[in-house]
Amino acid sequence: MPFEMKENRAEYWQERALLGEVSFPALRPGVVNIDHVFVDPVLRGKGVAGQLLEQVCAALRRTGRSAVVTCSYARRWFGQHPEAQDVLAKNQR
Repeated sequence: MPFEMKENRAEYWQERALLGEVSFPALRPGVVNIDHVFVDPVLRGKGVAGQLLEQVCAALRRTGRSAVVTCSYARRWFGQHPEAQDVLAKNQR
């Protein structure tokens, strides 16, 4: 899938259209807030949001950052993926 990573954002593009995104702005040095997950309705239920969050987790690991999660979808996803708990800020685990 054509994912594009930016400093505080992961995007999914298809034919020049943005169809999915996760935003994770910085809260303080070394900690981001995963505050928004969006996938276009035509792609919902196909695993795009999960793949975006996997990309975000990989980026956070590479850069040594951790995350606070305020997006309800992302909270559910992290609850179902124990392998991703290492990127959560200590007060989020």
